[in-house]
Amino acid sequence: MSQVLHTPPPTPGAPVPAEGDLAALAARHGLTVSGARPSLREYVRQLWDRRHFILAFSRAKLTAQYSQAKLGQLWQVATPLLNAAVYFFIFGLLLGARRGIPHDVYVPFLVTGVFVFTFTQSSVLAGVRAISGNLGLVRALHFPRASLPVSFALQQLQQLLFSMIVLVVVMVAFGSLPALSWLLVVPALLLQFVFNTGLALVFARMGSKTPDLAQLMPFVLRTWMYASGVMFSIPAMLHDKDVPSWLADVLQWNPAAIYMDLVRFAMIDEYGSSYLPPHVWAFAVGWALLAGVIGFVYFWKAEEKYGRG
Repeated sequence: MSQVLHTPPPTPGAPVPAEGDLAALAARHGLTVSGARPSLREYVRQLWDRRHFILAFSRAKLTAQYSQAKLGQLWQVATPLLNAAVYFFIFGLLLGARRGIPHDVYVPFLVTGVFVFTFTQSSVLAGVRAISGNLGLVRALHFPRASLPVSFALQQLQQLLFSMIVLVVVMVAFGSLPALSWLLVVPALLLQFVFNTGLALVFARMGSKTPDLAQLMPFVLRTWMYASGVMFSIPAMLHDKDVPSWLADVLQWNPAAIYMDLVRFAMIDEYGSSYLPPHVWAFAVGWALLAGVIGFVYFWKAEEKYGRG
């Protein structure tokens, strides 16, 4: 017959152990706080140990994203291409956003902008839902929670690489042949990936406590897209406009515009350095480090709170 052991109730009037005594007793018996936040260095090590999970999870999400559609993974490329076609009709033809850009350059210019900005946009939207949309996984398993937003950002990078195949076809069709300058795309996209991951980490923490943020972010990101020169050249559009110089600098130096300009400069022959703001690579590195470091530390600070209540 099994026996059930009961802890006797405390004797009335007996002194309650001090919190320090309880901590010492727990430490003496090797007990630790469930889900306690590790040190930052230990957290980085744990995240590196889960690198295979992060990669496998991102691949699984990418495969499942369009599993119910008849065209399947083709939508990874078709969706941004259709967006580019709509923007070309509205902004390129009707609103004259091609101003300052040669006509045979505008289509590669626009497609590049749509693809590169979609990379950031999708990473942020996925980051907002990284914790709140995976509560079952968060509550069932013990792992560094940063694995989820990092995995979603990696998923968007893989999706962008599929889109780059189409982008190369567009470039060649409009006369921009492969050259050594195309190699600059690699560091530009790696820096953008670090920047996107930092943003995903920030919004993953915010979205874990405020689910309504997922409904607000599309409006914020759409405003950011219109202000980043996806459909037009910022310096050409502001050339004869009476706008403060600081506003022109803010528009040109915002990170979305920086990473788009770098990829355009690398791949489009006629998109020269005159379209780029000064110190563009320094700003690209600075934005990546700023978002990556701040985003990671900000997310780590709330590690023990994710999935609780």
